[in-house]
Amino acid sequence: MTTGTLRLEKITPANIDAALGIRVRPEQEFAVSPVVKSLAEAYAHAGVAWPRLIVDGDRPVGFLMAFLDIDWYEDGGVRRSGLWRLNIAAGEQGRGYGRFAVESVAAEIRRRGGKECYVTWHTGPQGPEGFYLGLGFRPNGETSEGETVGVLALGR
Repeated sequence: MTTGTLRLEKITPANIDAALGIRVRPEQEFAVSPVVKSLAEAYAHAGVAWPRLIVDGDRPVGFLMAFLDIDWYEDGGVRRSGLWRLNIAAGEQGRGYGRFAVESVAAEIRRRGGKECYVTWHTGPQGPEGFYLGLGFRPNGETSEGETVGVLALGR
């Protein structure tokens, strides 16, 4: 379990190597891009990407990246926020860090006035579907780049 000193840190020159060192289990690599790709995308989408290192005490245990207020269909219409990436280090899984990450993203979206948190996932064995469903996300009938789209209602 977590130590009680769990926090998110902005990615900085001081912790970028720790972030880049986060690796999921090999059988999960099909379901989430590596941190290096996420950081490149965060740079390219600086206005909407929210990358953070998940730290327990002084130990980096994961990485998350949210998307905040994006034009979902790229047509000037529907705007959404949610969890873009979640990488919990292989040896740190099952300790509540993923739940902390999702709750942290939901809190940031809520703080910005959002009412829903979106996520996409690969279905199938070793995929994260059960994790997201267990946290209350529900498929909304859409797919995005072949992945299931889930939504979590954010209560006030």
